[in-house]
Amino acid sequence: MQYDHDAIRKAYPNAEIEISDDKGIFKVNTNQTETFTVDQTLVDAARVELDKLVYKTQRQMEYPDYGTQLDYIYHNGIDKWKTDIVDPVKTKYPKP
Repeated sequence: MQYDHDAIRKAYPNAEIEISDDKGIFKVNTNQTETFTVDQTLVDAARVELDKLVYKTQRQMEYPDYGTQLDYIYHNGIDKWKTDIVDPVKTKYPKP
């Protein structure tokens, strides 16, 4: 079974668990191996929240490095920078 590790960890941020796609989800730091049961509705809700943040990473990857952007601002002005660099990326990866 393939678990959604990120969503499970977001749904249970304080849980000390080990997630193994082959074996299951287990509590750690206990004397015995104890299965940890997850509420799928919490995991699904966490996945929705994580998916809302994907656009941030996509934007970060698309923007040029800071040096290039500052050079562009210096040579072309802040308005041209916003029009030529910022707006196209925001249009390509809008907030959900």
